[in-house]
Amino acid sequence: MAEDAGIDTPTLAAEEGVRRRDFINIAAVSAAGVGGLATLYPLISQMSASEDVLALSSTEVDLSAIEPGQAIKAIFRKQPVFIRNLTPAEIAEADKVDVASLRDPQTLAERTQEGHENWLITMGVCTHLGCVPSGVAEGEVKGEFGGYFCPCHGSHYDVAARIRKGPAPLNLQVPEYEFLSDTVVKIG
Repeated sequence: MAEDAGIDTPTLAAEEGVRRRDFINIAAVSAAGVGGLATLYPLISQMSASEDVLALSSTEVDLSAIEPGQAIKAIFRKQPVFIRNLTPAEIAEADKVDVASLRDPQTLAERTQEGHENWLITMGVCTHLGCVPSGVAEGEVKGEFGGYFCPCHGSHYDVAARIRKGPAPLNLQVPEYEFLSDTVVKIG
């Protein structure tokens, strides 16, 4: 009967076969793609930071109890952070230093934020070999320039935490931070 209607039976079978083969190829590639994604997702997601690490990615500090001229030590990413409330006299002293004479030239304005020039926030890690400088607590040695002193190898930092004497190559690092209010700062 198919010959009477002018339809060649082998051609019809060949067209159906091609269509079936295309469907099988598309289904197989799709299944392989879904399987690949199902395999890769757990591998990639396990590389992201865990909740305890994300919790350490920033820290908030209340500045309301820090008097002018006083400094505190906080912890950020398991490292000490020095937060100092500079007095007008300390700001003037830092501003009168010839920046060109410094090993790592930076002004106090470059190390603080506009509108909060009295708040100096630095990492409490000496840039020489990673010791923790003194000069934060009352009675600690502040070095020849009234800032911080690293007892390990004798680096002296001024009130703006800039290296002035000793083997440290750079100023104390200023971390990324933002003021959430006049009395709260978020570090990180």
